[in-house]
Amino acid sequence: MKVIISGGGTGGHIFPAIAIADALKVIRPDTKIHFSGAIGKMEMDLVPKAGYDITGLPISGFQRKITLQNLSFPFRVLKSLWKAWRLLKSFKPDVAIGVGGYASGPTLQVASWLGIPIMVQEQNSYAGVTNRVLGRKAKKIFVAYDHMDKFFPADKILFTGNPVRSKIGSSLPDKKESLLKLGLNPENKTVFIFGGSLGAKTLNEAVLHGLTTGGKQENLNIIWQIGKYYWEKYSQSEAAKHKNVRVFPFIEDMAQMYAAADLVVCRAGALTISELAILGKPSLLVPSPNVAEDHQTANAMALVNRNAAVLVKDKVAVENVMKEVVSLVKDESRLQELTKNIKYFAKTDAAIKIAEEILTYDSSKSQKS
Repeated sequence: MKVIISGGGTGGHIFPAIAIADALKVIRPDTKIHFSGAIGKMEMDLVPKAGYDITGLPISGFQRKITLQNLSFPFRVLKSLWKAWRLLKSFKPDVAIGVGGYASGPTLQVASWLGIPIMVQEQNSYAGVTNRVLGRKAKKIFVAYDHMDKFFPADKILFTGNPVRSKIGSSLPDKKESLLKLGLNPENKTVFIFGGSLGAKTLNEAVLHGLTTGGKQENLNIIWQIGKYYWEKYSQSEAAKHKNVRVFPFIEDMAQMYAAADLVVCRAGALTISELAILGKPSLLVPSPNVAEDHQTANAMALVNRNAAVLVKDKVAVENVMKEVVSLVKDESRLQELTKNIKYFAKTDAAIKIAEEILTYDSSKSQKS
């Protein structure tokens, strides 16, 4: 069987896509898998590292303000459609699945024109425009939140959860051992704060403000991923040099940090929330205001409405995040409540379920569909 997996742009799209590919290989090792992505985006590096071939399309987003880049947008779309057509005619997949991101649109659109069954994996609680359009033509739509029938035909929806990285899906390292490796006191409560690979200015400012105005918090360990973009500015601050604070520009071994944490402070990306749910980690979410259709706030509110996370809005986060952190870590019953409730969203077998559904669309069945 042959499968095209299309999309990317962020880790929130790429890691679920790779997890689906890995699950396909586990169930049926002879499955041939090819990715399509956007030239210049993260997937062009991460997918080959995961062991899969990828074809880059010259597609990118449409800027909201008037720019020279927008003038070339129609030409990039046409070129991407042409390149996707050549890829699909050459590879001849049985199924094409889109995971969101710029490349999903041209690839799945051409696949539908060619009569190839298409499927959509929507990570967020608020579906993106591309996935909403593609969902009308999809055979199946895999979702991670309730009430997605407001975006997609109800009879096509499968509630699978979001596929996560295999290291996160398996058991975590020992908590005490992880803290000792970091040189932190295992008797203290530990907070893990991160804002993605490049970092999040709001979260960095919140840590700096909290440790500057609210005291050093001697009984609190802080693991602080500053991000590569902000490393130079914040890594030399007095807050970063405190004995109970550990700072990193980027973290490869997320499992170790999750294992050490009693509370996680982060943005509200779909992949992150899925990891937190599987691990049962209490969280304080600060949704990014700089994402399409404010979908991170929708993600966070899905948890808040089930008393499964705490939300602090970005515009008040600098002043309030560390105050909320100190309050939460002192309230063990509240942490336990958040742990219990977030597990509702945990779907440990999401990748396998999606892979099994994909594999039902072999060549003979595709001809009948």
